[in-house]
Amino acid sequence: MDAYGYPNAERDLGVYRSQWGLSSCTTANGCLRIMNQTGGTSLPAFNSGWAGEQALDLDAVSATCPSCKIVLVQAKSASLLDLGTAVNTAARQAGVVAISNSYGGGDLADSSYGAAYNHPGIAVTASTGDNGYQGGSFPASSHYVTAVGGTSLVKDSSARGWSESAWSGAGSGCTTLNAPPAGQTSAMTSCGGRAIADVSAVADPATGLATYAPTTKTSSSWAQYGGTSLSSPIVASVYALSGNTGGYANTLPYANPAGLFDVTSGSNGSCASWCTSKSGWDGPTGLGTPNGTSAF
Repeated sequence: MDAYGYPNAERDLGVYRSQWGLSSCTTANGCLRIMNQTGGTSLPAFNSGWAGEQALDLDAVSATCPSCKIVLVQAKSASLLDLGTAVNTAARQAGVVAISNSYGGGDLADSSYGAAYNHPGIAVTASTGDNGYQGGSFPASSHYVTAVGGTSLVKDSSARGWSESAWSGAGSGCTTLNAPPAGQTSAMTSCGGRAIADVSAVADPATGLATYAPTTKTSSSWAQYGGTSLSSPIVASVYALSGNTGGYANTLPYANPAGLFDVTSGSNGSCASWCTSKSGWDGPTGLGTPNGTSAF
């Protein structure tokens, strides 16, 4: 789920998947569908920044769930009204089990735009932001979504083979405008309402994903991308892999925290409760990162 157009989305996705030995994912074979915010085929005008976001989303889904079919919905603008319309269109597509949203803005109550993200039975994920602790950020602060923070992911010699710490840019915070998901308590978060994040995945651009993305309307190249725009589609893909998105999917990790890697180091700023990673829930990384699909 993104804004504006990306004329070479299918071509660039093909380059990415070929590079890593993944099966073809095209409109012709039914793996890929691209539509506008109302489900039509007249696509919005190109926007370089948002096209890069789309490339990252497509490549992250491909990397995490190579067998997933992908629907790319392009809103005509970055307004919450148009983005929300696009989310509702995505939710109406047959077979959709997860919707990733790699954007956010100031905090809002669900009574304003939350209805667009209220889709029980579909895992709706949203990035918490890339500017560290900023307080609430919508739609990540919605009661209905899984708020996805970010980590730095570094290869090491441990049994797992990797170590993680909170990425300094990962967004976090507390809002009293919306209720927390079931399983998230004020004793856990020190928040009288909804706290973010719920879970996380790699987001640090320094440890991010090799992505084939546009440099102009006609040209593309390889670069390393990150941000919680990476972690949100990763987690949405894990939900898709789990096959378990009944009810409100953001409650599942709280019921199954043993299926997560707990991230206990790093911070994203200076604040009383929501900036520093620790054992259990914390602001930058939530309950942790996926260890397979059992938490989802």
